[in-house]
Amino acid sequence: MKTAQKTLSQVASTTDPVLTLGDYAHSVLSEQYRSIFKYEKKVLADTDPEDLHRMRVGTRKLRTAFQVFGMAVQMPKGANPKRVSAIAKILGKLRDLDVQIAALEGTYLPLVDGVEEDLLHEALQVLYKQRRQAFAVVEHTLARSRYQDLKTSYQDWLENPEYTAVSTLPIIPLLPDLLSPLLADLLLHPGWLIPASGSSSAAGELLHDLRKACKHVRYQAEFFVPFYSQPFQDWIQEIKLLQDNLGKLQDSYVLQDLLKEYLPKRAEMPALQATIQQTRLEALADWDRVRQQYLDSAFRSDLHQMLLEPVLPVVEADPAPASTRKGSAAKRVAKTTTKTDAVRKP
Repeated sequence: MKTAQKTLSQVASTTDPVLTLGDYAHSVLSEQYRSIFKYEKKVLADTDPEDLHRMRVGTRKLRTAFQVFGMAVQMPKGANPKRVSAIAKILGKLRDLDVQIAALEGTYLPLVDGVEEDLLHEALQVLYKQRRQAFAVVEHTLARSRYQDLKTSYQDWLENPEYTAVSTLPIIPLLPDLLSPLLADLLLHPGWLIPASGSSSAAGELLHDLRKACKHVRYQAEFFVPFYSQPFQDWIQEIKLLQDNLGKLQDSYVLQDLLKEYLPKRAEMPALQATIQQTRLEALADWDRVRQQYLDSAFRSDLHQMLLEPVLPVVEADPAPASTRKGSAAKRVAKTTTKTDAVRKP
């Protein structure tokens, strides 16, 4: 009989005397693995674009999990993170087309008429053709042996995990070390120096890169929610809101580039351009306040300090003895390597 999968909060509240980096890495990788492959059939059915979105997010989170825990685990060759990245890229192309189509149909098309409406329908036909091609690539990818090998390799590792020597360390003291690198990348990003009034296509690319940095930090932070108090969760929500607003900005630039590529060179669409401009203004409405906050030395210091102050989760009862649970300390130590060159870089 299958046992119920534990949430990260339940794992963090283990009754083991010391929850190790390896134990928690196993739980995170397991959760992300399930979040990807449970949507596979739904993606192939192609009835709801949100299924594709969730599977794509799963691949990105799994990739981030490797960045965070890669030094603690030894994965089989078939579970190479590069394969996950390749799948994420293929899913991403299809997802981007879904977003563009949804924006044209749901946001912009209802606001125009006449010639502009006809031109948007022309652009939509091109996008639908591209989507059919991108979906065919997704179907082919998910049917390939390399993809099936990826699934099998992950499942094998989850059932019989192997670790590096560092996996035996207790996770609580390591939390600041695990979280700080991506936070540093976020705080040092040059996108914070761009004012809302200075937004342009070139600046938009930089802000798009900042959005990706926000996404990585958010995904990583979500792995460790059980170990931190409410301010940490509030910060994650703030990052998500910032990510969403920067996403709307980027989508407006992508849409404009698409229209330039697929519509007649001299086509004039004043109503659509006005709507796009309004979308950008709304996306950047709170940007100057947020960016000044992230440039403020006291705020940055508070973020670093927050990472230094994890809290011990509330202990939850577990009916199984610690020595019999999968991924227990005894099993982990038996599989731990002491070879220096086996330690994988995140």
